[in-house]
Amino acid sequence: MLSHVSKFGIYVNAGEGKVVRITSPYWFPEEPDWVYVTNEVNATLLQIRDVIREKNLSDSADAVTWGRIPLKD
Repeated sequence: MLSHVSKFGIYVNAGEGKVVRITSPYWFPEEPDWVYVTNEVNATLLQIRDVIREKNLSDSADAVTWGRIPLKD
């Protein structure tokens, strides 16, 4: 279980302009589409956009919005 905890955090899909918050092992975003942004799961969207901008993870950080994790079959 501890290995899962290290993957918890916020991820961005720059191509879709979406971020997701991962706080359980239900689903982990896959690279290269999803990039780990921060382990601060309670970060606000404004804080997340700042980190995305600082790390140059998206050309349009200000347009990034919340996404949804996919439903499993």
